[in-house]
Amino acid sequence: MHDRGITAVIPEPADQAGHRTRPGSRGGRPPAFDSVDYRGRNVVERRFNLLKQWRGLATRYDKLVIVYRSAVVLHAVVTWAKALSDTP
Repeated sequence: MHDRGITAVIPEPADQAGHRTRPGSRGGRPPAFDSVDYRGRNVVERRFNLLKQWRGLATRYDKLVIVYRSAVVLHAVVTWAKALSDTP
């Protein structure tokens, strides 16, 4: 990950942080953690979870990509229309 310039988004667990700070060849410094990116990741994960509430999208029953993509677009339009609506 580090070679490709990818930074860590999820904070490192406390029990693993000690292993990364050990001296020697098996140690090293802990990966950088960006709290702004972590908040953005939360938003993306919640949107994917909302999208996967449609069974056809979650299990990918459709064989054709165009049918699957149209279902994703339809779900986005329905969700957007619900968000714009002032009645539940």
